Amino acid sequence: MVPKLRIAVVGGGIGGLAAALALTRKGHEVRVYEQAPELREAGVGMHLGPNGSRLLERWGLGERLRALGVRPAGMEVRDWSHGGTLVRQPMGEEWLAEFGAPYYTIHRADLHTMLAESLPSGTVRAGHRLERFTETGGGVRLEFADGSTAGADVLIGADGAHSVVRRTLAGPDTAVFSGQSAFRGVVARDQVPGLPGDTLLVWAGPDARMLVYPVRGGRFLTFVAVVPDPRWRLESWSAPGDLDELAARFDGWNTDVKSLVAAVRESRRWALYDREPLARWSAGAVTLLGDAAHPMLPHHGQGVSQAVEDAAVLAHCLDAPTGPDPSASVSAAAAASAPAAAAASAPAARRAIAAALDAYEGVRRPHTTRVQLGSRGGGSQRLRPDEDGTESTGTMSSLVEDVSWIQRHDAEAGLPPLPPP
Repeated sequence: MVPKLRIAVVGGGIGGLAAALALTRKGHEVRVYEQAPELREAGVGMHLGPNGSRLLERWGLGERLRALGVRPAGMEVRDWSHGGTLVRQPMGEEWLAEFGAPYYTIHRADLHTMLAESLPSGTVRAGHRLERFTETGGGVRLEFADGSTAGADVLIGADGAHSVVRRTLAGPDTAVFSGQSAFRGVVARDQVPGLPGDTLLVWAGPDARMLVYPVRGGRFLTFVAVVPDPRWRLESWSAPGDLDELAARFDGWNTDVKSLVAAVRESRRWALYDREPLARWSAGAVTLLGDAAHPMLPHHGQGVSQAVEDAAVLAHCLDAPTGPDPSASVSAAAAASAPAAAAASAPAARRAIAAALDAYEGVRRPHTTRVQLGSRGGGSQRLRPDEDGTESTGTMSSLVEDVSWIQRHDAEAGLPPLPPP
């Protein structure tokens, strides 16, 4: 089958690989350019809401998700001081029935590997750090730090919050600091036998929050400890977290939390930033996806699911035929010998690509802006202890409702029809 378009994806994280898979499934020739010397994903656990899992299941990944992810049976809010369960929200089958797809907690590396192994061999090119790109009438030219170059009909920036593509399209921006940072890590569950391997746990104290959830079949627990600290401003996924400071932050908490903290052998600390929503994501044959388009705080647990939604909508919008403009000076012989390049060089095809990217942005940007801004005050931040020091349970329903509209969303439902060839 002749590829419809040559598409370059900059960034080999989960968003970039999801885009590559969605576009490959539509028959495009995709190359993913990753700056690291090898393709691998660090990090800990993450949330995959029904809005993300329903799309991955359609892409044929349902069986592997069930094998590698955990479907929490419930979510519990527990008292920070004495540790008792204040309220439990059933999940599992109830959420499957409510939202039409499973909710998973899964290790980031497991999902990353799953996506990478689903791509055709040779799709990913590691050791390619993008320095600049230029768009011409014939496509987009990419220039990398090692002196190599590449050409494509479409460029997708999936290179994170510090995106080179975003900076080129939209200019420099200012990171918005939340005043908080998060300690993150993974603990083997047999080190904390008092904690369940099938439940999402939340403790909200006077000056910190601890979230714990299972990954890898419940054999490990991911923890995320969110603490206020205006001094810690390092926006890095890999910066080490001081274990003594972590222990001090949770001194005086209940025995389950203190046992968990005592079992931590390694932690990373991440200052929590986002950015103001962009007015535009796309220009010509270039667009953004995932954190490069809409970096958001983690309080809705939607970073990955929103990137997967982006990938699905982008693949739909680029699925329109982009045949050559009959008025363009492209010979029939050239079109027959290099149909993808000939199509992309034609003025009508370039206009069709730009229109497709505008349609993608028109669908996704209003939705992700709402999620992005809602993350600033939502999620477990709504849980606060009462004045007597006990945890308030009145906000549990609002915590769930904060994200229910997001998780019910089907990104492929109601998409605009494709234009005729």
